[in-house]
Amino acid sequence: MEKKILIVPGLNNSGKTHWQTIWESTHPDFERVEQKDWEHPVRNEWVKNIEAAVRKNRGKDIYIVAHSLGCIATVHWANQTSQTIKGALLVAPPDVEGEAIRNLIVGFNPVPKVRLLFDSIVVASENDEYIDINSSRLLAIYWGSSFVNIGKKGHINANSGLNQWPAGLRLLKALTGIKVKELKY
Repeated sequence: MEKKILIVPGLNNSGKTHWQTIWESTHPDFERVEQKDWEHPVRNEWVKNIEAAVRKNRGKDIYIVAHSLGCIATVHWANQTSQTIKGALLVAPPDVEGEAIRNLIVGFNPVPKVRLLFDSIVVASENDEYIDINSSRLLAIYWGSSFVNIGKKGHINANSGLNQWPAGLRLLKALTGIKVKELKY
C-alpha cells in the first residue's frame, strides 16, 4: 500500500532550515498540513486541517510527523476522529499549560491523557525550553508511546543545529518501515 507522511509543524510553522522542511523538500511523499494562522493557533482549526489532510489521503498508510504544538494538535485530533492512521512521530511536544506559550494559543489545554490508537514515538530533549524531560516522558506514558531522549538539543528545531536530522529519519524509518533519504552535509 502507498504510504503518505503528513508533516504537522507547530507554532509559527517550520522555516527553511527546520528539519521538517528539509524532509519535505527531499521526499515527494511528505506533505505539510497547512494552517490558516501559524502565529495565533486555535485548536479546532488546526484539528480540522489535520482531519482534512487525513481524509484526502484515505486509502494510504498515513503517518504523521509532528513538531511542538503540532504534536498536541495531533493528539487532540486523534482523540476525536473516526479516521485512522498507522503511526506518529511526536517531536518536542510542549507544555501547553506552561508560562512559555499558554498565552499564545487557544484551546490546546488540557492535553488529552489517553492512549493513542496507533504506534507512536515521543522524542524529547533534556533542555527544551517549553517542557522538562520528565513531563515529556509522562506524555509518552499517557499516549502509550515509545520514548526517546536525544540529550540536550533544545526544542529540537532549526536552532538545535540538526539540519536534516538523520537520527530523526532513522526513527521515522523504524516507525514506518519506509526507505528514507539521508542527505550528507
